[in-house]
Amino acid sequence: MVTELALRRPDDWHLHLRDGAMLQGVLPESARHFGRAIIMPNLVPPVVTGADAAAYRDRILAALPDGMAFEPLMTLYLTEGTDPADVRAAAASGLVKAVKLYPAGATTNSHGGVRDFDKVRGVLEAMAEIGLPLCVHGEVTDPAVDIFDREAVFIDRVLDPVRRATPGLRVVMEHITTSQGADYVRSADRDLAATITTHHLIINRNHLLVGGIRPHYYCLPVAKREEHRLALRAAATSGDVRFFLGTDSAPHVDPLKECACGCAGCFTATNTMALLAHVFDEDGALDRLEGFVALNGPAYYRLPVNHGTIRLVKHDQPVTFPEKIHTGAGPVTVFDPGFPVFWDVAAD
Repeated sequence: MVTELALRRPDDWHLHLRDGAMLQGVLPESARHFGRAIIMPNLVPPVVTGADAAAYRDRILAALPDGMAFEPLMTLYLTEGTDPADVRAAAASGLVKAVKLYPAGATTNSHGGVRDFDKVRGVLEAMAEIGLPLCVHGEVTDPAVDIFDREAVFIDRVLDPVRRATPGLRVVMEHITTSQGADYVRSADRDLAATITTHHLIINRNHLLVGGIRPHYYCLPVAKREEHRLALRAAATSGDVRFFLGTDSAPHVDPLKECACGCAGCFTATNTMALLAHVFDEDGALDRLEGFVALNGPAYYRLPVNHGTIRLVKHDQPVTFPEKIHTGAGPVTVFDPGFPVFWDVAAD
C-alpha cells in the first residue's frame, strides 16, 4: 500500500483569484501547493486587453506573500470587440497564455461574453495562426435547453462548428462535466484538451439537491448524474495526456452563496491535492496523478514542467482542513467532500 508520494510541483489550469481583498485572502491557498495557474479574466470590469492583463498580473504578484513562489498565467476575456492585433501582441510578449470564451450569460460575470461568433472569427483565426489556446466555458445559454444538457448541446451547436471553421485552433474545454465532453476530447487526435475540476470528480447532482439544497456544492457547469461523474474519474485517472487539472476554484463570500439567489462556485484551492490523492488512490491510479496535475497541462500549453516537488502523505487518521478562509472581503467556505480524507501535502 502506497502511503507517500513525491510529485513534480503541480499547476492549476483554471483558477479564479478575484481582486482586491478577496485576491489577498485566497491567493496563498493556491500558491502554497501550485507553481502556476491559468488565471480567469472575468473580473468587473473584465480583463480584455493586454494592458488589462499586465495590470492584473501586477496586482496578483503584489498580493503574493513573502517567501511564496507562484506564476500567474494570464488570459484575455474574449468579447465581440476584441482586437486581433492586441491578442497577437499580448501573446508575443509572453504575457498572455490563452484567451477565454464565455458565452454571454453562462456564468459569473459573463454578461460581456460572445453572442455572435461571426464577430470573433478574426480573433480565432489569428489565434490558430499563432497557436494560442482558446479556453472554453462550454455551455449554451439558450433558455429552452435544460441546464443539465447545456454542455452536450454546446459541443454540437457551437464548439464543433467553430473548430471545423477554424483549422488549427487549439481548444481547451474547461471543467467538463459529462461523458459527452470526455468522449469529444477523445475523438480528436490533436489541438483539443480538457480540464477537469476536483469537485466534479467527487460530487454529482444528488449531493447538491438531495436532503436540502447545499449552496457550497452549487457551481457552473452544474454537477451532473453519477454516470457522468464516473466518466470524468475514468478520464482523469486514465493517463490520457489530453486531460489535466483545472480546479475552477471560485471563491465567493458566504453571504453571496447562502442566499435566495446564490453565486456559482466551489472553493477547492485549500484541499485539492489531498482530495485528488484520495480519488486516485481509491481508483488505483496513484501512479497517474503526477501526469494529471503536473505534466499533461504544461505539455499542452507548450511550457516546461515546474522545478521542485511536493510530497503527499497518507495518515492513519483523517486529516482536518479549515472550514473557512477568512478574507478581508468576508469568509469563504472550503469545499467539503463529505467523506474522511487521509491524504495531505507534507509540510517539508
